[in-house]
Amino acid sequence: MKAIITILAVALATPALAQTATPAPAAPMAAAKFNLDTPIEQIVADPKAKTVLDADLPGLTTNEKYEMFKGMSLNQVAGFAPDKMTPERLAKTAADLAPLK
Repeated sequence: MKAIITILAVALATPALAQTATPAPAAPMAAAKFNLDTPIEQIVADPKAKTVLDADLPGLTTNEKYEMFKGMSLNQVAGFAPDKMTPERLAKTAADLAPLK
């Protein structure tokens, strides 16, 4: 009887020993720290990123209504000022923000 229990124990344990660890999934490529969907106040909090906004979208950070829209993204605010936040300007801003880490 002891022999049967020992054989069963070994038989049941063997598959667990034979299993190999599943490799961890590859880490996704690091996304840009800032993009057009980042809240403006987060962009402004970084001095280099704020410089980009001030250069590419002058007057945005000094606008008298800044407190009202600072929690919104550039994409969201663009709908309210399509004449100042043109697709070309937004594309340039996105390109200038992308390399910032």
